[in-house]
Amino acid sequence: MTSFGIATAPQQVEYADVLRVWREADEVPEIEHAWLFDHLLPIAGDPDGPIFEGWTLLSALAARTRRLRLGLLVTSNRFRPPAMLAKIATTVDAVSGGRLDFGIGVGSRPSHPLARREYAAHGLPFHDTGRATDSLDEALTVIERLWTEDAPFDFHGEYVHLDGAYGNPKPARRPPIMIGGRARATLRVVAKHADLWNIPGGDLADCVARSRMLDDYCAEIGRDPAAITRSLHLGVSYDAPEATREAIDAAVAAGFSHIVLGLPAPWPGGVARWVADELVNRSPAHRGT
Repeated sequence: MTSFGIATAPQQVEYADVLRVWREADEVPEIEHAWLFDHLLPIAGDPDGPIFEGWTLLSALAARTRRLRLGLLVTSNRFRPPAMLAKIATTVDAVSGGRLDFGIGVGSRPSHPLARREYAAHGLPFHDTGRATDSLDEALTVIERLWTEDAPFDFHGEYVHLDGAYGNPKPARRPPIMIGGRARATLRVVAKHADLWNIPGGDLADCVARSRMLDDYCAEIGRDPAAITRSLHLGVSYDAPEATREAIDAAVAAGFSHIVLGLPAPWPGGVARWVADELVNRSPAHRGT
């Protein structure tokens, strides 16, 4: 079964704009999930323009919606210590009534200068990719334990060190973990921890090849590859919906059953209903569910 969601980048917009679109989407049953991203400075448009912190905004939107599953596509593991992130996520899950999908990844690529500048601007270290990937594995190990274990514990890994770590309250249920990324090292972490894997678009043939790599990494650790839902982010064209529909159908045929439709701002009035009518309902993937 294919599920459809929307992504609204919270940059170059006002809070009221994001809230309007999410509340519209909350009333459109064809849209099952909604996503923000996790950046601290804009990565498109005016580099000094407005941008909102993802988790804070997500909590506000969780309180003003009732149905949508929601999350960040995806949290940068470089921004927040994992035990703190576990507490933040638990809080948002409580605010939402258990609707959180926990999206996480290694963080911005070193090759993306507009993304990299946010680290220096906020006094955050920017570690090499190898360290970022290994620390993501440790972070997820800690986060899952904080969500599930009933007694305090110590953890001393290579990157994460905790004494007397304990999560209370717990999430309503363990939030599904979505890991975003396409690098081989990240896919090994996906195989170990993820319930969903998202790849941020690009050449579909490469996406399929990465999905097959993930199958192989699952097999190496004895995990059923079918346990991980394949998710794809696709950009939306308001002027050429047919092209977007074709991209959706090709992605679903290639095995991606969780589709996130990136909505460019400014968002037209009634954009959520438009997504349902022009993209979801006219897609063979939806008609076949």
